[in-house]
Amino acid sequence: MLTVPTANAALDQWLEYLLSIHPTEIDMGLTRVSKVAQRLGLLDLEPSTVVTVGGTNGKGTTCAMLENILRLSGLTVGVYSSPHMLKYNERVRINGNDVSDSALVATFEQIETARDDVSLTFFEYATLAGLTLFKAAKLDVIILEVGLGGRLDATNMIDADISVVTSVDLDHESYLGNTRELVGREKAGIFRRSKPAIVGEPNLPHTVNDVANEVGAILYRVGKEFSYQIHGNLWDFQGEVLKLHDLALPSLPLPNAATVLAIIEQGWPDIAPEIIAKGISTARLTGRLERVSEQPLILLDVAHNPHAARFLVQQLEPIVVGKRVFALCGMLKDKDIAGVLSVIDPLVDAWYLVSLHGERGASASQLHQTLAPEANVVEFEQIDAAWMALKAQIRPDDVVIVFGSFYTVAGFKSLLKQDVSFV
Repeated sequence: MLTVPTANAALDQWLEYLLSIHPTEIDMGLTRVSKVAQRLGLLDLEPSTVVTVGGTNGKGTTCAMLENILRLSGLTVGVYSSPHMLKYNERVRINGNDVSDSALVATFEQIETARDDVSLTFFEYATLAGLTLFKAAKLDVIILEVGLGGRLDATNMIDADISVVTSVDLDHESYLGNTRELVGREKAGIFRRSKPAIVGEPNLPHTVNDVANEVGAILYRVGKEFSYQIHGNLWDFQGEVLKLHDLALPSLPLPNAATVLAIIEQGWPDIAPEIIAKGISTARLTGRLERVSEQPLILLDVAHNPHAARFLVQQLEPIVVGKRVFALCGMLKDKDIAGVLSVIDPLVDAWYLVSLHGERGASASQLHQTLAPEANVVEFEQIDAAWMALKAQIRPDDVVIVFGSFYTVAGFKSLLKQDVSFV
């Protein structure tokens, strides 16, 4: 019999409990979580405006840029995202601040009472906690990042005022299907009747249009209802009403920045252009092309599927010309390991492969098997050993890319916190 944490127990005790109470980590469907949400009065979040952001890649960066613009304009904003990088509290952010341990614990106690005999996954619990805290804060805007897919994700029990699909590609194939058409249908499951459905994927599977037509959503698609162009170090955006010129290029992916401007056009068209421009150019997100050192240049990126890997290569190619490139990589075994590594491999001079431990983790040797026999590869069981070995090899003009999983990037960030001699 699992013991519910006592009153005012530590957050870590609650997280251990939440991980243990449901038989599977991923259990898609809205019936159970909606029942508990209804008991907690969370299915109606008015008067907050709700933006739900789905897509294969780019969800986190889209949420970060949108949040930055809205907050700069004076609105109060809550963001629910996953997974976290270093602390669970990162999943629920209110007005730019991660919520406290005590607020989460108090909320978990509420949910535990309300759920009674309904079994909830770790992610469902987190979603309910975020919604509870957002509702109590009476926010102007709530931004919900979809965890997996869209149609059956826990965030989809809420009717969004604006739905967003950032990109459509293959990932989580055992849950979402092995074609872009099947994935597109799942992602578009967050669309709502007579509400804007903003799509940043240029190569759109027909199923996304089909779902929009079936539910009566109002499509706003890149290349159709909105577009953007780069010229030199600047870019332009054209929407149906909003038209902005000579914007500074963001540090986060430009396709996501354009998608964010389409969201602003539909939801908050009166925000001043200078606030929009500042919000896009100053937004940052940990683990997305994150620079943690300049000499040598060390970049962290959570890229873990071929679509994200291709974007990463586009960003790296102009940076790495004439430089030695070292890759520190660890991945989950349910990802397309061969697809990801084959995209990155042409840029890499030496691979430092790390085993990820746990049920879903791939071993360094599993990663190694997908690379060409002539690749320069060293395998490690632990990331700290890989970093020690790599540190001994790199020079100030080298480039190091740490990627492959949230777990890999989080592990490396934890190491750097301790490694005061280096960064």
